[in-house]
Amino acid sequence: MAKVTYDANICISYKQSFPRSFYMSAVVLQELAAGANDASAIKELDRLRQECRKANKLLVPNEEDWWHAGLVLNSLQRGRRSKKTGRIPKISVAERYRIINDVLIARTAKRARVMVVTDNVNDFMKIRNFCDVKIISGSKYFSSS
Repeated sequence: MAKVTYDANICISYKQSFPRSFYMSAVVLQELAAGANDASAIKELDRLRQECRKANKLLVPNEEDWWHAGLVLNSLQRGRRSKKTGRIPKISVAERYRIINDVLIARTAKRARVMVVTDNVNDFMKIRNFCDVKIISGSKYFSSS
């Protein structure tokens, strides 16, 4: 079974249990904590964080990930040429700020050789032009599980 991590939208939409091959992104934990409804949800997220850390399955951006995220965002904002797909359309500054977390998720997943399950496929496809991370939509992933 391939190693996987879920984007925050998957954790919210599908509310599935995590497979043994699951790795949790610290970026996703931050997003989920920011949107948590109450103290019990925060406590459950902290339990999951501790559990993943102990199992060495917590994906945390390091200095190299932050650097490469900046390069990816710069390439996207400038509409630079991708070796995979040629010239890509520029993204706006507002979009750059919106997808920074997705770029960090992609970078840490790529480093750990983990596939990202997301329903935000369009943004991750843009990111893949400069960070070759494996992605799959939630509907496709859960229909094949």
